[in-house]
Amino acid sequence: MRVSVFGATGSIGESTFDLLSRRDDIETVALTGGRNVTRLAQQARSLNAQLAVTAHDDCYQALKQALSGSGIEVAAGTDALIAAAERPTDWVMSAIVGAAGLAPGFRALAQGATLALANKESLVTAGPLLMREAARHNARILPVDSEHSAVFQALTGEDIAAVERVIITASGGPFRTWSKAQLAGASLAQAAKHPTWDMGQRITIDSATLFNKALEVIETREYFDLRPEQIEVIVHPQSIIHALVGFRDGALMAHLGAPDMRHAIGYALNWPERAALPVARLDLVQLAQLSFEAPDPDRFPALRLAREVMELRGHAGAAFNAAKEVALDEFIAGHIGFQDMALLVERTIDSLLSNSGLTDAVESLETVAAMNQMARDIATRLASRMTSLGA
Repeated sequence: MRVSVFGATGSIGESTFDLLSRRDDIETVALTGGRNVTRLAQQARSLNAQLAVTAHDDCYQALKQALSGSGIEVAAGTDALIAAAERPTDWVMSAIVGAAGLAPGFRALAQGATLALANKESLVTAGPLLMREAARHNARILPVDSEHSAVFQALTGEDIAAVERVIITASGGPFRTWSKAQLAGASLAQAAKHPTWDMGQRITIDSATLFNKALEVIETREYFDLRPEQIEVIVHPQSIIHALVGFRDGALMAHLGAPDMRHAIGYALNWPERAALPVARLDLVQLAQLSFEAPDPDRFPALRLAREVMELRGHAGAAFNAAKEVALDEFIAGHIGFQDMALLVERTIDSLLSNSGLTDAVESLETVAAMNQMARDIATRLASRMTSLGA
């Protein structure tokens, strides 16, 4: 099987690399990464990849040097990422974080490849477009978020018309029990330390704000074509149940597993078969109990904003994601506080509600990119004002 991994050096990429390195029937076409060219080169050599691409032009020479004598082709930049996605392959992992992951995944679908989708922004910003492209090329999108993989598995052999509700779980992040007053003083270091999952900095902070879960709610609506009111979120600190599907006869089907992304990645890699995976097996007696609670929309408004975006449809998802990314950048840079992130996203969406094409149907990558840039520009201006005024 020919495979490519986009975002190979991130947390999802590393888990994918671990599974690929255990197999002897894999032909690695392309691996892409960011600035960690040392690790990208190690992975490329280990998997004997045909091509290694760094997203940053200024990292080209370092990657070329790291792969000197290997015979592995080296490239850099956005155009090189797109070209890598256009190489014929059977299975593509889309794990680039952020809106930058949309175009490579879109191009991979044009090859008729199976797209293992970990880049949640793709469905959030251009869900209808992505699903149409997959259908047009007889390609398949398999969800790799643990929650969506869980829903996908629970629906195997089921009629989607019989689904009454879908419940995705959230760990609650590091601030699950914090008061609003405490959240006002939350630091970057505190927000970047997750109690359950081992993830990158940006995703971990998104988990702390519940913006990660907000994106997943929108993803669920786009991938499974559900009504917004059918999608629920429940806080489950142990992260053992990843999602539940409720049917019209009152039955609930739950997917359980240890908090290890190799579950979802391995399922997508081996689908429609189930292969043995090197993950921990649950000991329910040792777990003793699982707990659940409702998310607090007052302390964590991201979920409310996601529901507003689902009602708006059109390009609202692209604007929501762009504003979220700017807010995250501003928080990491120390320009705004933890609670200001949701406020900035809300103000950006509000400012786009008139004469911006926010609710126009998504017809092309170009219109998505235009809304992405417009929302980024507005969010950046608003963040500057928030900084000078103290929000």
